[in-house]
Amino acid sequence: MLKHRGFPGRLPGTDFQFTIRRANPKGATPLIRRERFADRRPADRRADAAFLAALWDHFGDAPFERGNLDAGRLSWLFGREVLPAEDPFDPASYDALLVVDRTAAAAGFPDLFDDAGSA
Repeated sequence: MLKHRGFPGRLPGTDFQFTIRRANPKGATPLIRRERFADRRPADRRADAAFLAALWDHFGDAPFERGNLDAGRLSWLFGREVLPAEDPFDPASYDALLVVDRTAAAAGFPDLFDDAGSA
């Protein structure tokens, strides 16, 4: 499992986890698309925004390996702002390649992106 050095481990001041410490011996937790309903707590929305901002700052629009990124946090963005970057895609692999879709990210989180094209 690749560990993304320099990637924030959690949202500062909270228990919202962004990375995991070690690989699960039973295998990676599969990524699923979780529905984000309008009545989600503001803290959850802040965590999603901070995680997406960290992904964009760390990887930009380049494909990246899932590695030690938290499956639960990725699943809130998976299928919308974070997409598979390979075909076939294995949602239960630490080696799976993902990519941030800037267009979807800017639509879902307009405060993260300015008009110049950067986060």
